[in-house]
Amino acid sequence: MDQVLREAGWVPGRKINPELWLSSLEVEGLRRHAAASTFLSEFGGLAVNISGSGISRSREPFELDPSLCEGEGDRFLEWSDEIGRSVFPIGVLDGGRFFLGIDENSEIYSVETWLGSFGPMPGAMTNLITGVRAEVIDDGDG
Repeated sequence: MDQVLREAGWVPGRKINPELWLSSLEVEGLRRHAAASTFLSEFGGLAVNISGSGISRSREPFELDPSLCEGEGDRFLEWSDEIGRSVFPIGVLDGGRFFLGIDENSEIYSVETWLGSFGPMPGAMTNLITGVRAEVIDDGDG
């Protein structure tokens, strides 16, 4: 996992300023929280190019750039209301096929017409990289 993140540009202690992402998404009505700020400070801007077989799904590339979620604020707000947590956009999975979000407890979600959890950090990052399927929280049919 460490090697995959390093290949994407991550280094231990990495700190960038996430303010531009946070403020641009607040315009859509999304509320920033400490977990989103902390996560984006360390991982924001990374593009992880992985593929191949994983543990319970294919390993798919993901990009931790919240600007790729602009215009999807309603989707994140609806899921936040549905689960009673504030899910803030952090990027996309599989070339934009799915959105990624983080709640105030540092749990990472796959956000689409259904909602799935990759679990809390740091395990969520491991699950994304090793190809563990997100646990379905809500299939969107309810």
